[in-house]
Amino acid sequence: MKQPMDGITVVDLTQIFNGPYATFLMAMSGAEVIKIEPPEGEHLRKRQGSAKGAAMPFAMLNANKKSVTLDLKTAAGKQALKDLAARADVVVENFAPGVMDRLGLGAKVLQALNPRLIYAASTGYGGDGPYRDYPAMDLAVQAMSGLMETTGYPENPPVKAGATVCDFAAGTHLFAAISVALFDRERTGKGRVVEVAMLDSIFPTLASSLGMFYGTGGAEVVRTGNRQSGLAVAPYNAYPTTDGYIVIIAGNEQRWRTLITALGHPELADDPRFATVRDRCANMDELDREIGNITRSRTKEEIFQKLVKVRIPSAPVRSLQEVVNDPHLHQRGMLRWIDHPEYGRMVVPATPIRFLDQALPEYQPSVALGSDTRSVLKDKLGMSDAELDALGAKP
Repeated sequence: MKQPMDGITVVDLTQIFNGPYATFLMAMSGAEVIKIEPPEGEHLRKRQGSAKGAAMPFAMLNANKKSVTLDLKTAAGKQALKDLAARADVVVENFAPGVMDRLGLGAKVLQALNPRLIYAASTGYGGDGPYRDYPAMDLAVQAMSGLMETTGYPENPPVKAGATVCDFAAGTHLFAAISVALFDRERTGKGRVVEVAMLDSIFPTLASSLGMFYGTGGAEVVRTGNRQSGLAVAPYNAYPTTDGYIVIIAGNEQRWRTLITALGHPELADDPRFATVRDRCANMDELDREIGNITRSRTKEEIFQKLVKVRIPSAPVRSLQEVVNDPHLHQRGMLRWIDHPEYGRMVVPATPIRFLDQALPEYQPSVALGSDTRSVLKDKLGMSDAELDALGAKP
């Protein structure tokens, strides 16, 4: 069966994490994604240097794409990009606002050549507003959004999330925006210009913290560590075990009674400090201490197996070593071991998006810089070998 985006051609000017994740999702949905890089390669490819560990993010985000090098500061490079955009369905970029316009390759120019073109952009703070020209990376947006201020423990400084959540939240929203624009084009025949800002994308993730903020009349929200951000659910924490930690959540009366019975301490149901959800939230320190005293003498797997049998939301806190080798993710096909032609043996992810009436798409590892330049420009634009040589395309 054809993938949902078969027949869609994407000109991908994106770099690092944000945009490349959106175009990776498109590639894994069947689109032909032509990644345009400068002759020296995009930032993430350059960042890896000789360290194989840095290669994994690039390989992960650029599978199933073709690699074309163009120098967009030259007239020939700009013209080649215009010619590709004139034949494409989507152009995606995540440069700072105004960069493409200064190059003479902005949305108005490209859509004048191709009125059906979807022009998609993602930036840190958006194309307008007072923050428009602020430099943006994931850490900066975590700080600006309030995410960092609400992460960590109240007695310690704010802490960034371990994952690059702002980049990937924006990339996911960018994929959604492009998909909606393609759907709209089916009805109208016209392309759209869509934009996703990292700051806009991450704000909704603060829902629990915002609940506390408004619930206290706008008071500053304290950092809650591993507790629920709104301090409205208890128990809700990571509890010590003999070999690490386990998270446990029991937010209503039935789950509370089921939890303490499974842990072998039904008598806690009679403790007035823990009688109701409100009581348990008011006495979180005592509650967490009681549960921690129970869990610290057992392994995380022992506790997890007891709790999962009685449907209590819980999970062992696992290392990356455990996750990379997770049997569930490997059986579902989300993770797989590959021998990458450039970077060697590694685990790579597939797309989280599943169409249950067909198998996951074939996985094609990321390719060497510029390896598709000649074939793409010859097939798409009909360039001669002499023209390709003049453009500096590698043989």
